[in-house]
Amino acid sequence: MPQLAADLAEIINTPLEKIPPSGIREFAQKINDIPDLIKLTLGEPDLDTPEHVKQAAIKSIITNDSHYSAQKGTLELRQAISNYLKRKQNLIYDCNSEIIVTVGATEAIAASMLSLFQPGDEIIVPTPSYALYFPLIKYTKAHLIPINTATSDFVLTPSLLEQTLQQYPQAKAILLNYPTNPTGRTYSKEQLKGLAKIIARYHLYVIADEIYSELTYDFQHVSIARYLPERTLIINGLSKSHAMTGYRIGYLAGPKKIINLVAKMHAFMVTAPSNPAQAAATEALEHGDQDPVIAREIYRHRRDYVRSSLNKMGLKTVANEGTFYVFVKIPERYGKDDLRFALDLADQAKVGGTPGSAFGVGGQGYIRFSYAASETELQLAMLRIQNFLVKEN
Repeated sequence: MPQLAADLAEIINTPLEKIPPSGIREFAQKINDIPDLIKLTLGEPDLDTPEHVKQAAIKSIITNDSHYSAQKGTLELRQAISNYLKRKQNLIYDCNSEIIVTVGATEAIAASMLSLFQPGDEIIVPTPSYALYFPLIKYTKAHLIPINTATSDFVLTPSLLEQTLQQYPQAKAILLNYPTNPTGRTYSKEQLKGLAKIIARYHLYVIADEIYSELTYDFQHVSIARYLPERTLIINGLSKSHAMTGYRIGYLAGPKKIINLVAKMHAFMVTAPSNPAQAAATEALEHGDQDPVIAREIYRHRRDYVRSSLNKMGLKTVANEGTFYVFVKIPERYGKDDLRFALDLADQAKVGGTPGSAFGVGGQGYIRFSYAASETELQLAMLRIQNFLVKEN
């Protein structure tokens, strides 16, 4: 037994062992067993997958569509993605050579980073940002270059990007997530044009995580690939737009040379996505343009209610134009200790939120609440938070 233990210790002594898990999932697990907890932690839509989308998956099963699809995904789905990007963003991608169907946007992110990032590469990430990026960058042994956007109301400005690139002129890529998780901030056409000029001048590649593109409230989402098509890799999927998190369908679209490289890693990791899920995604993209519109109006109503409620309690909320998250400044008495505030809120008020520090530099002193929950749950959560704040005072 001692020898076995030694052998096991040697086997698991890898770089992966030293990398902490995603801060979002780690905190959610920490508070998961608290009785009667209202969980406003994870980005999990409470809405049902549209009926016509479910029926497409059922038909795939009934007709015995049970064999491997092409590794890049079924041709039908890749064509649907190509048509969708042309219809929505006026972007042209060849379904045979410039699109990959992935097992969720998460796999798209991992396959991209593991394919493109090398040890020593400098990767720019505006923060606070989605927590998964950080451990993956660390695993590739690339160097994370965070840009703290808290100083510019949680929006990356051309001047902030320029300042960073003057300090790191050899940076290889920028990871741009918008609408942004956790803040809900996003970028207009003019803002993207300004960023694109800087990016082009420094020859950066862009990984554009646009998973919340259909959940933009105040103006239509614009992909930065419109201005930098030859240097942009788009990540998107159906999880948020069509309430299909469990179907695990995402996709990548980009220049042929980059897609061919990432396709190798994708094939090594998963072989191919599930056929029924791909059939459902094809239906969603071909006949489901109205589904996100309906969902967006539900989330807009919830956003307005949650922000208004929190503001009335004296909590400052960050303006958000997209996603289904609200980013909230914690009470002054906690300083920047968002972990302590989130734990106290979970233990005493039975409301779960994610500490802002899980999202990197600039997130300290904030907490993220998801309003992808029922109105009944949100109303009760707001009441509990208000009672907690009154007791604290």
